[in-house]
Order: sequence, then structure tokens, then C-alpha cells
Amino acid sequence: MKRRDFIYLTGMGAAATMLPGIPVMGNPIDPARALERVDVALKKQLADVALNAARSKGATYTDVRIGRYLNQFVVTREDKVQNIVNTESYGMGIRVLANGSWGFAATDKMDKDTIAKAAETAVAIAKENSRLLSEPVQLAPQKGFGEVSWKTPIEKNSFEVPIKEKVDLLMSVNDAALKGGADYINSILFSVNEQKYFASTDGSYIDQDVHRIWPTFFITKIDKATGKFETRNALSAPMGMGYEYLNARPQNKIKGVATLYKGRYDMLEDAQMGAQQVGEKMKAKTVEPGKYDLVLEPGHLGLTIHESVGHPSELDRVLGYEANYAGTSFLTLDKWESKKFQFGSKLVNIVADKTQAGSLGAVGYDDEGVPCGKWNIIKDGVLVNYQVIRDQAHILGLDASQGCCYADNWSSIQFQRMANISLQPNKVKRSAEDVIKGVEKGIYIVGAGSFSIDQQRYNFQFGGQLFYEIKNGKIAGMLKDVAYQSNTQEFWNSCTDLADESDYAMMGSFFDGKGQPGQISAVSHGSPTTRFNGINVINTARNIG
Repeated sequence: MKRRDFIYLTGMGAAATMLPGIPVMGNPIDPARALERVDVALKKQLADVALNAARSKGATYTDVRIGRYLNQFVVTREDKVQNIVNTESYGMGIRVLANGSWGFAATDKMDKDTIAKAAETAVAIAKENSRLLSEPVQLAPQKGFGEVSWKTPIEKNSFEVPIKEKVDLLMSVNDAALKGGADYINSILFSVNEQKYFASTDGSYIDQDVHRIWPTFFITKIDKATGKFETRNALSAPMGMGYEYLNARPQNKIKGVATLYKGRYDMLEDAQMGAQQVGEKMKAKTVEPGKYDLVLEPGHLGLTIHESVGHPSELDRVLGYEANYAGTSFLTLDKWESKKFQFGSKLVNIVADKTQAGSLGAVGYDDEGVPCGKWNIIKDGVLVNYQVIRDQAHILGLDASQGCCYADNWSSIQFQRMANISLQPNKVKRSAEDVIKGVEKGIYIVGAGSFSIDQQRYNFQFGGQLFYEIKNGKIAGMLKDVAYQSNTQEFWNSCTDLADESDYAMMGSFFDGKGQPGQISAVSHGSPTTRFNGINVINTARNIG
């Protein structure tokens, strides 16, 4: 295989790895069809068929989710459009309690007879499952809300924007990167619209219209003499917004370095900077292993939060439900019961929040019909709570669910999923530059890279996109081959400084995998630029000499 062919295929692979994790199941459709709507009155009629059929067969509780999931991909490489894909998935999932046990069935045939039969099947499955129960499901009470609705507060529906406009944007991004010195670039625009209708025997009929968007790219530059190459991915974040996300506003950036875009995104500017920075990476000096103070910007720290805080604070993981697939958690119940487990320093305040505007996880109600809210996970460094759904609330002595139950499709059963988990900013006025000024020997890390973490979410290693040496409180040039190692408790207890609200930004992921069969959910993680003292840094280069 020729080198150019190899680079081409690996470049395609880099882009492809971003796509398979996204829930894109569905049938190809014409883009115009995505603008059509299903009548809410019809959805209520169909939901009532399922509720009544399940009740008649002995269900003591039933909820129904009618989902229409729309995805659009526009995928380009250099001067070519590689693919434009529009998909639709539409159907109904029915979950019941009968004889104290859960049962679930789903159908994409949306006629009343088939829906009634699916509801009867769910009840039959619940009754069969009950034979294996050691104790019945305890479902936290939830009042019904009648007929209500919620919508992502978008300014511009991405599905209404002509394909040509999107292609033109991506082509201009690619052209800017190539003119700036990049050898290869893939760029992608991914748009999501989830039209979700929930009904339950509690008396709720909830109609929600959820929008998400993700513009991204992957730049590669090759050293023609040595054959070595460097990459730089987009510093965008997938967001719970419409096409207005691509209407950039002035950014508060550190001079001479990059950081995650805050609020809105300028894809063209990012590609121009990315091409320049990937060239700088080629010439950057390799890091000397040792102890450093790390300054982590939000686009990087979000992944560390996701893996070391988000997952271990999921109660089902704490209880061992995920042990076979993805491990357990070191945040065992005894640590919560003690009310004094020092997860991090007193500066560390981490909240779960399903309502944060612009976040991927923002919805009005979860997939159990529970209104979403905000609660503390870590307060002044101490573990104070977990993430809990209706059939787990009694374990912590809670009167209600925290509203973090979710399914990735109408055909999937809902279960406990990660809320937006975010580090709260400093209440004292403090910029990212102020955080850097206090560092004598350190590294400033930008963007998410590779990571590894053990099954209890304790020992870990993280890389990044860009690395800058800090000397005597100033940025002193770019580094490469950087990764840091720590364990979760030591790492968060080493937090000594963080910027204020003006520096706060969210990163996110569509790829939060969990469960058997596996499901994917979308979640955001916010933070300010944050300092961690005395962290072990290793050199990841295969050949340092």
C-alpha cells in the first residue's frame, strides 16, 4: 500500500470512528420530510391504546414513548463531498410493571391493533420476569402533569438550512485548512432532532422537541522527509442548539494559544488556527517526563470529568449493574453514608444538571416523565449524592427520582443515564490567565485526546489535542507527546485554582455508551480553566531520540 493510500484510509478511519457511535438507526428519507410533524392529538390516541391494553392485561403501571428520531450527516474530505445522509426512525416503546416486575416491548407498526398487541406482550414479559424476582420493583411516586410540552430553545432549525449552504461551509473550512498548510482534512456537520412523546398511567402526556448539532473536523499534516504526521481536531463541542451555533461571537481567548469555543462556534477560524497549530506540533519539542502543575481548559477537562466523576457517580454502576459490561465504581455507598469522603479539594463543586441551556442533555422531562433539575454530586470536595432514577430512589431514601432516565431510541428500554455533570466556576473573579500566572513549571492542555481508566473509574491516563509549556507563569511554547496519570481522588484533591464564570464552557459527547444491549446517550460537561498541582506526566512518543 502506498503511503498516500495509507494516510487516506487512516484519515477516513479517524472520521469514521466519530460516526458509528452516534445512534443513526433509521431509514433514509428525503431532507424535506424531516420538516413534517406527527400530530400531537394522534400521538395521544395511540398512547392511550397502549395504556388501556396494558391495564386490561394486569399492568399496575405503564409508560409509553413515541419517538421520531431524525439524523442528518454532511461529510466532506478536502475538495469532495463524501456523503449526505438523512435518516428517520419512528415507533413506540411500551414499558410496564406487572407482578412487581418490568416488561418492555416495542413496535414500528403504528396501527392500533399492533400497538395493543405490543402492550400485551410487554405485560406477558413482565409476568414471566417476575418469577425470577427476589423483591418487587419499588417505583418512586410521580405526579402526572396532564398535557405539557418542551422544546430546545433554538433560533434556527438546522434541518431547515439548505444542504448547499452546509456543503459550502464545509468546503470553505477544508479550503482554509489546506491553504494554511494541512495535507488532509475531513469535515462533518451532524444534526439531530428527537421528537419524543411520553404518556403514562400517572396522568402525563408530554411532547418534547429536542435539537442537537455538531460541526467538527480532523486535520492531518505530514512531514514529507520523515513520514511522521500530526493531527488537530476541531475545538468545537456538540451542543443542544440549532444552526445558530455556527453564528460565532467574539471569543475570550488566551493570546497565542487555543481553547474550546464558548457559546457559539466559528468553524472557519478554527480550521485556519488548526492548520497553523498542527504545523507547530510538527516542530514542538517532546515533553520531559516528571511532575508538573497542569492547567486544563474546558475542552479537555470535560472528558476527565465524564470518566472520573460522571460514571462513578451513577448509582446503578455503584450497585454493580454495569459490572459485566463496563465495571463498577469506587464511590461505594459507605463513602456516601459517611458524609465526609473527601473526593476533592474544597474548591471542587460538581453538579448534575439536565436543564442547562445549550447542553446536550437538556430536556424538560426525562423518559420516565420526571421533570429535570439540578443537584449536587460533590459539594466543597465531599461526595453528597449520586444519579438516581425512579426504581432506585428508595435505596438512598429519596422521595423522588432525580430525572436522569433515558433511552436512545423508541425501540430501547429507558434506564439510568448520565446527566450533564459539570465543575462549578470560581466565585472569585479570576481569568484563565490568572490561573496560569501562578504556575512555575506546568503544562497547559487543550482539547480531548486518548484516555484509559480502570473498571472502578479510579486509576487513569489522559492525553489531549494541544500542549503548551508554562514557565514562571507564562506560556513558553508548544510541547507534544504528553499524557498524565493519576487516580481520581488524588487528582481532584490536587485542584488548587480555577477561573470564574466568564471562562466557563461546555464540551460534550454523543458517545456515552452503556448497557446490554448497548445504548448511546448525549451529554455535556462544563468547567472553567482549572489547575491541578503535582501531576505525573509521561512521554508517549515511541522514539524520544
